[in-house]
Amino acid sequence: MTIPSTQEVTAMLVAWSDGDKSALERLIPLVHDELHRLAHRYMNGERPGHMLQTTALVNEAYLRLVDSSHVRWQNRAHFFAVSAQLMRRILVDFARSRNYLKRGGDAVQVSLDKVLAISPEPDADLVALDQALNALAAIDERKSRVVELRFFGGLNIEETAEVLKVSPDTVMRDWRLAKVWLLRELSAEKQDEA
Repeated sequence: MTIPSTQEVTAMLVAWSDGDKSALERLIPLVHDELHRLAHRYMNGERPGHMLQTTALVNEAYLRLVDSSHVRWQNRAHFFAVSAQLMRRILVDFARSRNYLKRGGDAVQVSLDKVLAISPEPDADLVALDQALNALAAIDERKSRVVELRFFGGLNIEETAEVLKVSPDTVMRDWRLAKVWLLRELSAEKQDEA
């Protein structure tokens, strides 16, 4: 299968937003590989034997995307940004349901660097990062979105800038500042536990 053009995906997203149900049927095969790649990236950071598998994560994201028919899709980057956000929510909800979130409970606070690496308890790492991102969003929503789009969504600088409607330089600046803030936040939480 050839890689679909950005314009082709955007045209189908717009048609789907306008109520064309057949556009969704044509869209799914075009975006499936990229969604699977995103899900695989998320699942690589999970513990071995995780109950949620890559295909299940993609399927759950599909269900939520199809349910979000009220979304006015702007373009391919917007679609994958929303998809990444949904996958993040699915995994965090799954981790929460497994009792990892209780403050002062089993959640292990770690640095952002450790979150990026495979660890014995990735669910707890994901929850800690989610908490830190929520705290950042309370202070600066755009910086939080930059991290979400880049780290969870796998979007590059230009795609992130397009989704957020800012310049690539702004995205780079926000990315650098957000990483420093998150590292400090995660380190402080870890020290508070000690």
